[in-house]
Amino acid sequence: MRPFLPLLSQAPLLRLALRASVLAGPALLAAPFRPVAVAQQAARVLVTGTVLDAAGQPLGQVAVGVEGLPGGTSTDDRGRFAVSVVRPLGGRPPVLVVRRLGFATQRLPLDLDQQRELSITLLEDSRALDNVTIRGRSDAADTREQVSIIPLDPRAAKELPSPFGDFTAILKTLPGVASTNELTSTYSVRGGNYEENLVYVNGFEVYRPFLVTAAAQEGLSFVNPDLVNRVEFSSGGWQPKYGDRLSSVLDVEYKQPTRFAASATGSLVGGTAHVEAASPNQRVRYLAGVRYKNATYVLRTLRQQQGGFNPTFYDAQSLITVALGPKSNLERTTLSLLNTVAHNDFRFNPESGEATFSTAVNQLSRLNIGYQGRERMQYDTYQGGLSLRHELRPTLRAELLAGLLYSREFEYRDVEAAYRLADINRDPNSPDFNLPIRQRDVGARFDHSRNNLTALLATLETRGTWTPGLRHAVRWGLKAGREQIKDVLNEYSFVDSADFVPDARRTRLRSSLDLESTRLQGYVQHTWQLDTLRTLTYGARVHHWTVNGQTTFSPRLQYAFRPARRPQVAWKAAAGVYVQPPFYRELRAQAGAPQNQQGVLNPELRAQRSYHLIVGQERRFRLRNRPFQLTAEAYYKYLTDVVPYDVDNVRLRYFARNNAKAYAAGLDTRVSGEFVPGVESWFSLGVLTTRENLTADSLSVFDADGQLIGRESKGFIRRPSDQRVTFGAFFQDQLPGNPSVKGYVNFVFGTGLPFSPPTLPELRGTSRLTRAYRRVDLGFSKVVSLHTGNEQTRRPGQLESLWLGLEILNVLGANNLAGYSYIQDLNARTYAVPNFLSRRLVNLRVIARF
Repeated sequence: MRPFLPLLSQAPLLRLALRASVLAGPALLAAPFRPVAVAQQAARVLVTGTVLDAAGQPLGQVAVGVEGLPGGTSTDDRGRFAVSVVRPLGGRPPVLVVRRLGFATQRLPLDLDQQRELSITLLEDSRALDNVTIRGRSDAADTREQVSIIPLDPRAAKELPSPFGDFTAILKTLPGVASTNELTSTYSVRGGNYEENLVYVNGFEVYRPFLVTAAAQEGLSFVNPDLVNRVEFSSGGWQPKYGDRLSSVLDVEYKQPTRFAASATGSLVGGTAHVEAASPNQRVRYLAGVRYKNATYVLRTLRQQQGGFNPTFYDAQSLITVALGPKSNLERTTLSLLNTVAHNDFRFNPESGEATFSTAVNQLSRLNIGYQGRERMQYDTYQGGLSLRHELRPTLRAELLAGLLYSREFEYRDVEAAYRLADINRDPNSPDFNLPIRQRDVGARFDHSRNNLTALLATLETRGTWTPGLRHAVRWGLKAGREQIKDVLNEYSFVDSADFVPDARRTRLRSSLDLESTRLQGYVQHTWQLDTLRTLTYGARVHHWTVNGQTTFSPRLQYAFRPARRPQVAWKAAAGVYVQPPFYRELRAQAGAPQNQQGVLNPELRAQRSYHLIVGQERRFRLRNRPFQLTAEAYYKYLTDVVPYDVDNVRLRYFARNNAKAYAAGLDTRVSGEFVPGVESWFSLGVLTTRENLTADSLSVFDADGQLIGRESKGFIRRPSDQRVTFGAFFQDQLPGNPSVKGYVNFVFGTGLPFSPPTLPELRGTSRLTRAYRRVDLGFSKVVSLHTGNEQTRRPGQLESLWLGLEILNVLGANNLAGYSYIQDLNARTYAVPNFLSRRLVNLRVIARF
C-alpha cells in the first residue's frame, strides 16, 4: 500500500480530500462548538480575557469559543485566553461560550465595539458535586490535586493586621508554619529553619540577605502584595518542578494587568504605591510598585534597648510584559522583564537597657545595662530576570529564563556595654518592694565588627510543557547557575568581669573568604490523570555542585483520588527525596567548631537529605449554604547528613559539618470558609516533634562518689525549631447590611522553643527558659466608595475607593520572647537574660485605590 501513496496523492480529487481532512481535524477536536456555515462575515475581532474560579484563582484548560462557529481555544495556566471572533454583518451579537467540566457553563453576549478584555468567573456546578466531578484538564498546576498546596488570596495580606503589612504575615497563620517573632519575615515549616524555604516570583528564585543578624535589622520580604495575582504555598511533598530545599515552597505570580489601576498605602510605619496598565492593543503590560518602611515606631516599644533607632528600608519592583504573537494569538510569544532594587540601612545608637528575670524559685534579678557606641548594618540588593515564553504548538510550550542577583552588604559595630546585676525585693509588705537590693557590678563587654560581603549569582534556565491530551502533562527543565561570593570578616569581642580580660573571654575572627562555584540542575515530571477521579504525578530532579563535586538525585511521587460516591472528598499521598545542597551560610563554620576553625569554609560539606512521607484528606462541604473546606495531613520526615545549627535571634550559626541525623513528625489541620457570609476566614492547628542526634557526642557519667565511670551518647535531642503546638487564626466579620465595615482578628500561638546556651545543644528545652508565644492583633476597616459607575465610565487615574483601617497590635500586651542573651558574673555563673519583643501599639492605615 505504501508505494501507491505518492501516486494517489497526485490525483486532484484525492489531494483535495486529504487537504480537507487535515483542515477539519482541529475543528473536529474543538468540541463542544458545532460548526455551521457562514454565508457572509466581516473582519475578525480579537477578544482576550481571564477565567477565574470563585476564589479568584486562574483556571487552566477552560474551553472558550463562539457559539455556532468552528474553532475555539483554551486557557493557559494563568487563565488567559485569546479568541478571534467574526464580526457579523447583522442579526444577533455573537455569544462567547465558556465551559469546563465540573463548572457551570457561561454564555456571554459580546459587544465587539466595546468589549475586548473580559474577566470571567466560573462557579462550581453543584449538581456535579452531588454525583461525580469530572475534570477535563491537563494542567499539572491545578492545586486541588496536589499535596500540601494551599492557595492564598493576595488581598488578605493587605487587610491582615500586622506591624508592617508584610506579605509573610499571612503565612504565619497556616498549619505547619511557625514564627515567634513579629519583627521578622522569616518562618519555619514543619521543623525546618527559614533557610530551607523556597520562594519563587514569576519563576525566579528569590534570595535573602546574608548578614542580617537581628530581626530589627530586617526590611520587608521580597513579595510585594500590591503586585500579586496568584499565590500557592506548599509545606512538603512538592512536585519535581520546584527546586532543592527541605521544608517549603512559596510560588508567587505577579499580575498581568488589562487596564489601568493604581493604589497608595500609608501607615505609621511606612507606605507603598503601585501602578499597573496595558496598552490599547494589549501588547504591552506593565506593573510597578515601591515600598518604604521605617520601624522606629515599633522598635521604640522594645523594653531591653533604648536609644536612637534609625531603620529605613525601601524597594522598587517592576514587571514589563510584551506580547509578540500575532493578533489572533497575542499570548503565543511573550517577553517579560522583572526588576527589583532594595536598600536597607539600619542604624542604632544604644543608650540603656533593663531586664527583669527569674534566677531561682521566688527570686527575681534585674539587669541594668549602660551602652556607648553605635552599630550600622546596610545591604543593597539588585535582582533582575528576563523570561521568554513561546507556544510552539497548542500542546507544546517552552520558556527561557535568565536571572541575575547582586548583593552588597556590610556590618559595622563598636558597642561597649557595662552590666549591673541586682536582686529584687519580693516582699509585698516591704517599702522597697520591687526595688533592687544586693546590687553588684558584673562587668563589661565590647563588640567590634567590620564585615563586608558581596555576592553575584547568575542563572540560565529553560523549561518546557507538553500536553499531548487532556489526561497527560509532561514538564521538564534545565538550569545552570554561577555563584561568586566574597566575604571579609573582621570582628572581635571580649568580656571583662574583674578588671582584666582572660584569654578564655577573648574572641577574634579575621578572614577573607572567596567562593566561586557552578550549579547544574534538571528535572522531569509527568502528571497522568488516570481517570476522572485519580491523578498521579511522578518525576525526579538532579543537582550537581562543583565545590564538593556531589551529584544528587531526588525522585518524587504524588497520588490523589476522589471516591466516586463522595467527589467532594479527596485523598492525597506523597513520597519523595528532597535535598538541600549547601549554600554559603552552611559552609562557613560559626558554631560548634573550635575557635581557630570559625570563619573557615568547609568545601567537603555534603547536601542535607530529607525523606518525605505525607498522607492527607481534603473535604469540601457546605453549612448554611456557605462553602467550607477542611484539610488534614500527617507527615514524617527522616533527615540524613544534617548540618546542625544554633539560633541567635534570626542568625543561624551552622556547625559546617554533616554530623547529625534527624526526624520530624506531625499533624496539620486547617478549616477555611465563610464563617461570616461573603468573607473567608480560617483556623489552623499544627502538632510537631523534631529531634536530631549528633554523632560522636557524649556525656560524662559519674557514680555516687563523684568518680567518672564512663561516657554515654546524648542520643536524640530537640532541634531549635521543635515547637510542639502551633495555632493560627484569621477571622473576618462585617456589619450586617453594611459590608463596607469589617473587623479582623489575627491570632498566633506557639508553645515554647527549646532555647539553650551557645554550643550546648544538649541543654535545649531542659530548663525553665521555654516560654509560649501568643499574640492577638485586631483590625477595623471602612471602605468608602467614591466611584459607583462601571469600568467603561471610570476615567484612568480617577479615585475609586478609600480603605481606612485602625489596628491594635498585641492587644493582650503579651511579653513574648525573641531569645536570650547570656552573661557571666565574676564567679563564672551564667545568667540567661530574656529579650522581649514589641509591646502593645496602635497603627493607622489608609489605602487609596484608583
